[in-house]
Amino acid sequence: MDKPKVIVFKTHPSSILEDIKKVMHLAEYETFLSKDIETLIKLNLSWTKYFPSCSTQPWQLEGTLKTLLEDGYRKEWIIPIENKTVVTHPVKGAKNNKWSPLFEKYALTYVPLPDVEWVRYRFKSPLFKLNEIFPDGIEIPKMFIGKNILHLPTIKTHGHSITTGAIKNSFGGLLKVVRHYAHKYMHEVLVDLMLMQKELHPGIFSVMDGTVCGDGAGPRTMKPKVKNLILASGDSVAIDAVSAKLMGFEPMEIPYIRMCHEQGLGKGDLREVEIIGEDISEINFDFKVKRSFVIWGDQMLRRGFLRFLEKILLHSPLVVWAPFASNVYHDLFWYPTVGRKRINEFNKTPWGELWDQY
Repeated sequence: MDKPKVIVFKTHPSSILEDIKKVMHLAEYETFLSKDIETLIKLNLSWTKYFPSCSTQPWQLEGTLKTLLEDGYRKEWIIPIENKTVVTHPVKGAKNNKWSPLFEKYALTYVPLPDVEWVRYRFKSPLFKLNEIFPDGIEIPKMFIGKNILHLPTIKTHGHSITTGAIKNSFGGLLKVVRHYAHKYMHEVLVDLMLMQKELHPGIFSVMDGTVCGDGAGPRTMKPKVKNLILASGDSVAIDAVSAKLMGFEPMEIPYIRMCHEQGLGKGDLREVEIIGEDISEINFDFKVKRSFVIWGDQMLRRGFLRFLEKILLHSPLVVWAPFASNVYHDLFWYPTVGRKRINEFNKTPWGELWDQY
C-alpha cells in the first residue's frame, strides 16, 4: 500500500496563492475530491473576532478557492460552510475574518450551518463515545451526506486535545452547538468524527495554514508565531501528525492521533507517511500546550475536582453562565489587553501587511 502524502511547503506573502495551488497539486487533491459531486469548504472559526493563528486565514481560503475554480470545479458546487458555537457567530465571524469579500469576489454562496436542515443519522461504524453522549441520535447537517469535504485548519495547540487540525475541524461541522458535551471525552470523540466522515464523505482533503501558527492556550488565546508554511494532504490523520511533529510533539503520543492510526483511519506514525517538500526532521517549534482560564474551568467541571457540579452547571438551563463567562473573559478582558498587543505585533510582520490588503 502506498504511503499517504503530506506536502510541507515554505511560502511567502508574495507567492502564497500560487504556493497553495502547488501543494494541492503535489498532494494530488483531484484524486480525493471528485468534480462530479459538490465540495463543502469547511472553514475554521474559533473566534468571531479576528486573531492571527486562530481561524482560517483569508489567503488560505482564497488560494484554495482560486485553485478549485481554475481546475474546473463547478462554482455552484463549491459551498463554503461554518457552524456556530455558544461563543461564535458564523456570519459576523466571516465578516471579521475577511472571508465575506472573498465569497463576493468568487461569486460563492456561504452557508451558515445553523440555517440548514439537521437530521438524526445512525452510523454503521461502532463509535467510541458519541452514541453515549447523544443517546437519542447524533444530529448532523443533511447537506453533508454524500458530499466531498475540504478542511481549512491552522497549525495550533489546543487546551482540550493538545493539537488541533484537520480532524478537529470536523468537530465544528458535524455536531450541533451542544457539542461542548463532548469535551469530556475529546480524544475518543475525534476518532468518532473520523469514523463518521469516512461514512459520509466520498472525498476528504485538507489545506492547513502554517504561515502564522498558534502556540499556548489554544484555540484562541495564543501567541501567534510566523512560520511561513503551508500543508496539504488527503489523509487527515497524517497531516495532523505532521503538524504535531512541527510543533514539537510526538504524534503517536497524542491519544486521538494514535487511536485513529490504530483504527486504520489514516497514518499517525510518520515512518508510514511520505513527506514532500521541506525536510521536517530537524524542525521543532517547541510549542507548549497551556489551558486558558475558561478551558481549565471546563475541565475541572467535567473531569476534575468540580465534577460533582457538571450536570447542574453544564447540562441544565443554568448552562447559560458558561458562554457568558467565556465572552466576558475572552472578548472584554483578554482581547482588548493581551490580545490587542499581540495583534499589533503581528501587524508589523509581512503577513500582517497582507492581512491589511484583504
